[in-house]
Amino acid sequence: MQDLESLLFQNRLLTEEVKRRIDQLAAINTVAATVSQSLDLDRTLTTALRAVLNVVGADAGGISLIDREAGEVVLRAQQGWTHDFVSPPMRIPLGKGMSGRVINSDDVVLDNHLDGSEELAVPRFKDENFRSIVMAPMHARGKIIGILSIMSLRPEAFNTEIVAMLKAIADTVGVALDNARLYETSVEQEKRLKAIFESTADGMIATDLNGRISLINHAAAAIFEVEASQLIGTPLREAPIHPRVCESLLFALSSRDEANKSFEVTLDNQRTLSFFVSPVYVESQVEQEQKTDGWVIIVQDISHLREAERQRAEFIQAAAHDMRNPLGVALSSLQMLNSFFKADTGAQEIIDIATRGVNRLQELINDLLNLEQIESGYGVRMEMVNIVELITDACAEIRPMLAEKQLTCTTDIQGQIPFILGDSKWLRRALFNYLDNAAKYTRPGDTITVRAFVADPFIHIEVVDNGPGIPAEAQARLFQRFYRAEGTEKIRGTGLGLAIVKSVAEAHNGSVYVRSRPDQGSTFGLTLKVQNELTPG
Repeated sequence: MQDLESLLFQNRLLTEEVKRRIDQLAAINTVAATVSQSLDLDRTLTTALRAVLNVVGADAGGISLIDREAGEVVLRAQQGWTHDFVSPPMRIPLGKGMSGRVINSDDVVLDNHLDGSEELAVPRFKDENFRSIVMAPMHARGKIIGILSIMSLRPEAFNTEIVAMLKAIADTVGVALDNARLYETSVEQEKRLKAIFESTADGMIATDLNGRISLINHAAAAIFEVEASQLIGTPLREAPIHPRVCESLLFALSSRDEANKSFEVTLDNQRTLSFFVSPVYVESQVEQEQKTDGWVIIVQDISHLREAERQRAEFIQAAAHDMRNPLGVALSSLQMLNSFFKADTGAQEIIDIATRGVNRLQELINDLLNLEQIESGYGVRMEMVNIVELITDACAEIRPMLAEKQLTCTTDIQGQIPFILGDSKWLRRALFNYLDNAAKYTRPGDTITVRAFVADPFIHIEVVDNGPGIPAEAQARLFQRFYRAEGTEKIRGTGLGLAIVKSVAEAHNGSVYVRSRPDQGSTFGLTLKVQNELTPG
């Protein structure tokens, strides 16, 4: 009989313990369900504290968050206190007072015998006359983010059961608060980015991976002369924008090389738009094969720059015409002097310097006159051009120059390349300029590749090098006259080679583009429209 009574007593104790544990779990679940209902940080703080006090039956409580930049523990919510310690918030230096004990030990601190003699970081806390306190660290993402405290006006108010429950609840609250704080930060960043997005003078467009427009600012809408609402959610190919712009953007987004791209488009009304297209990379654990999440397009109306450039070019070209004859006379005179002073080494050196200077000036004048000729249309003869032969000729022409630098030129002709209607002389000159440019920046022993492929309705001719690459901020200006990227001052050139390529492309209703990243080489492209009726014979 005694054994049965003992067994019944133990069973009753076990039942009570199970019930107590169930009640604790229910209390923890109640707090978890309550604090997970909102992502507003202030509301979550207030809701969490109220739920905790209801569960543990304390007289008061507080939630403090760690501000690591300031090196402080900041009281963000309180309930049941006589005085307001939140506005302005009570701030305690990290490592000081009772909060310092909690953080340093990373464990619960319990004191059931507060009598006012304690050394506190904030002395006026004694005015609350609390006699018991429990402070538990709150964790999120593996670190302490704050402290959850409960207080009572009675001594010996908290037992080990309440301490254990508070310890479990603290981490639940900590995760909810951390989520709310992350959400609040993301909302603030979104508002800040939206303000920047709308206030910038540059047009900005964001698309998804498939080219569907997800964002467009007022500047871009104004440039395209459409309402932003007409473009949001619209695929680029269906957007009500100029067909020439649409074609160029679609090619940039569909390119196999997911690098930054820049190009210019001149419209029928002579407006010139500059585009910079950049992929957006977002790490995804769901679709790990996906390389990009979308694209950002920067567009600028540079018509005023082009007009200023045109006026400057007209002046320079007029001056070039006037200087050409005197330079010819000067060069002839230098050659005559050279024959007179063959035996004088010092004179020879001076004459050589002067001759190189005159030759460089003549090279500049020739480039200027070439620009004038191609842009005016004089001397442009349209005929059927075999692109494959053109590439072969250009590579043969540049090969001796490449040999001096121990460079190799290879070709990559992809598929059947149709004939086009064009001027073979100027197209070969444009390709030669691309190759010459690549040779200047490619390291000895490396390879330059000329690639050609068809992406309807265009033929694309690309020159690929392994040079130092080009910073993104310089790419949009590479085809401007006389522009030299920073750090290239010692490289031979007039600053007109790429401008000539652009003029040749535009004379053939085509365009130019560049893709490059620092230390990863560059790809310069020439786009020419295919005439469907012209095929290789």
